[in-house]
Amino acid sequence: MTALLAVRDLRKHFPVRRGLLRRAGAALRAVDGVSFDLAAGETLGIVGESGSGKTTLARLVLRLIEPTGGGVRFDGTDLLALDPAALRRARRAMQLVFQDPVGALDPRQCVGDIVGEGLAIHGLAAGAARRTRVAAVLQRVGLGADAVDRFPHEFSGGQRQRIGIARAVVLEPRLIVADEPVSALDVSIQAQIVNLLQDLQEERRIAYLFIAHDLRVVEHIAHRVAIMYLGRIVELADRRTLYAGARHPYTRALMSAVPSIDAAARRERVVLRGEAPSPIDPPAGCPFHPRCAFAELRCRVEVPALTGSMDHQVACHVFPV
Repeated sequence: MTALLAVRDLRKHFPVRRGLLRRAGAALRAVDGVSFDLAAGETLGIVGESGSGKTTLARLVLRLIEPTGGGVRFDGTDLLALDPAALRRARRAMQLVFQDPVGALDPRQCVGDIVGEGLAIHGLAAGAARRTRVAAVLQRVGLGADAVDRFPHEFSGGQRQRIGIARAVVLEPRLIVADEPVSALDVSIQAQIVNLLQDLQEERRIAYLFIAHDLRVVEHIAHRVAIMYLGRIVELADRRTLYAGARHPYTRALMSAVPSIDAAARRERVVLRGEAPSPIDPPAGCPFHPRCAFAELRCRVEVPALTGSMDHQVACHVFPV
């Protein structure tokens, strides 16, 4: 597999300032050594609890924040080595769809200006040509051409998310980072947005980094799935492999919490002990061991590496691939 996006040992440690003088003390390890590849036309789902580092990872990949360490290469280019002007040009091919379809749109701008702003910034179209291009992409995402002159408050939540998607795809990107793009929508609308994203991927060969906490949604859209816990990937596998035979105890616990109307498909509920540790003071050894029912002595002292085959990798001493 040729990687469009290659992430290697990516880390982001935020300094925690304490005391009256606000001196830097400990560090919050939001992302702590993440590596993965993403091919053109592929969707990688990133799943984990709140606070696992998913959104920070998304911002690092797009270089919206600077990493503490590691590397990000997009189409063979080292993103971390680009100067501001070169990074701005590169961002045309890398777009972001936000979680909140209300807060992501400027209420003072009409939809035509919102969607066409990227075309103006990158000098791709102006005047009537820009309006025509914006109208075409709005129709493609399921909104009429008349949406150009309307304002965000005139649309429903699902329609606003379609506007956000139109703003991303109008620049014909090769990568879209979708940060919880359907979590704020009703279930029926979620399905429509997921279907739209899949159709656009087939037409344009867009790669998606799809961040979510809902394993049901990820199962429908992702080709591969990465499970994050406390800033690390603990399991990475092909979708069918993961859902048929998850290995890591944390992944199993997440899957057991997914509701199902099919009695035969229901899993025995796995209840995790306690709360997730603080990323400011993570435990020694495996970060999951304080909540794991299978933890051994080795888990308490040695951090497990993410190992296995190309199709399935696990960071677990007890249940390796």
